[in-house]
Amino acid sequence: MLHFVDSGPVEPGGPPDAGPPLVLLHAFPMDGALWAAQRRALGREGRRVITPDLPGFGGSPLSEAPPSLDVVADEVAALLDELRIERAIVGGLSMGGYVTMAMLRRHRQRVAAVVLADTKASADTVEAAANRHSMADAVEAAGTTAQVAEAMLPNLLGATTHASRPQVVATVRRWITAQRPAAVAWAQRAMAARPDALADLAAFGGPVLCLTGAEDAIATPADAAAMAEAARSGGSQTTVVEVPGAGHLSAIEDPDAVTGALRGWLTALD
Repeated sequence: MLHFVDSGPVEPGGPPDAGPPLVLLHAFPMDGALWAAQRRALGREGRRVITPDLPGFGGSPLSEAPPSLDVVADEVAALLDELRIERAIVGGLSMGGYVTMAMLRRHRQRVAAVVLADTKASADTVEAAANRHSMADAVEAAGTTAQVAEAMLPNLLGATTHASRPQVVATVRRWITAQRPAAVAWAQRAMAARPDALADLAAFGGPVLCLTGAEDAIATPADAAAMAEAARSGGSQTTVVEVPGAGHLSAIEDPDAVTGALRGWLTALD
């Protein structure tokens, strides 16, 4: 089973309308600590927030199955079973967003609403997929993720963060270098094989929050707009929030802004 951190069920006497639990899935190549600020803040307000480590990352074992985001989605669904959660609000940032959309393909009945942060519904181009496979091969050969951190950091974080938030840069470097090479390689191959998910968003019909860093060069505000348009075409109540001064890892670059966006959206749902 996936390792996870849980803000805990709503206490007796707590908010009666706290709504379904919120499951937040992390970006590549890090773990559930990415969402720690949001879990703590929303948890204090009575929302149950669960932040799993995806397979091979953090405290979770690596899957023995061939690399596929469908496998990851199945493991998230199995975690819901273990926690006796029938339906949850499922969200993810970057790779976590890809897994969220895989949940819509495979376990739509378990998803009450969706958060898509700094992610995209389109499949990789041929060139992007080849780059992922090259990184997977290189990491396995090197037996370390140190080179991954140095290669990814320039684009993972926005210009504002690089210029004025050195502690965030240091934290992300530490998180990446702590991950296992086998997990990094498996996840890269899984992401390279993912299908386009615009049709899955259009078929969902439930509430969708698209959240994007204004300085995100990997999953741009235009990608967020495309996801929102697809969701609206299927009748989803869709909200788009842009976080100024944040890049691809908005949840840690401006945690208060992201928490506030989640809080406002969740309040409107309850």
